[in-house]
Amino acid sequence: MDVHNVNIDISAVEPKQYPSNGYPEIALVGRSNVGKSSLTNVLINRNGYARTSNKPGKTQTLNFYNLDEKLFFVDIPGYGYAKISKAQRAKWGEMIETYLTTRRQLKGVVLLIDGRRAPSQDDLQMYEFLKYYDIPTLVLATKMDKTPKSKWNKEVSILNKTVDLNDGDEIQLFSALSKYGKEEVWKWIENKTGVK
Repeated sequence: MDVHNVNIDISAVEPKQYPSNGYPEIALVGRSNVGKSSLTNVLINRNGYARTSNKPGKTQTLNFYNLDEKLFFVDIPGYGYAKISKAQRAKWGEMIETYLTTRRQLKGVVLLIDGRRAPSQDDLQMYEFLKYYDIPTLVLATKMDKTPKSKWNKEVSILNKTVDLNDGDEIQLFSALSKYGKEEVWKWIENKTGVK
C-alpha cells in the first residue's frame, strides 16, 4: 500500500474515545524502544512522523494513525519499562487489554521483538496473550541492521524455538535502516485487512 495521507486522529485511553468510522485496525505492540515508531515511519514513507524517543515509556495512550481514510495503525504503549509506578503499569495494562480483547475492528497485531537478543519474558507473555485470544500476529524481529546477515537464520531459528507459534502466525525480520522486510510487513497487513 502506498500511503499518501496520514493523521493521528485520536489518542485514546478508553473505548468511548476510539474512532467510530469502522476502518480496520492493525496494532503495533512491543517493549519500550523496540522500534514501533521507526516501523511506522518506514511503512508510511515519512521520516520522523511517528516520534522516536530515547526516553522509554513516552507513549501513554493508544495512538490511532489514520492512513488514507482506509486503515488505522494503533500504536500501543511499550511494556517492560521499569520506571513507571505499579499503579500506572496496572492502568496501562487494563487499557491495552481492553483494546486488544474487545475491539472488533482489530484485524491483527504486529508484535515487535528486538532481533539482537532472544525474546524477553514480557515478549513471550504478550505473544501467549495474543494467541489465547486468537488474534492474528506477525512476530517482527527489529533492528536487524545491527546483526550480521550471516546470523539472521540463527535469529529465525531462536524465534521458532522460543515462540510457540499459532497456526497462521508468522515471523519476519525487519530493519528500519535498510527497510528490509517492509514489503513483507505490508503484504501481511493487506492480507489481514483487505486494504490495498
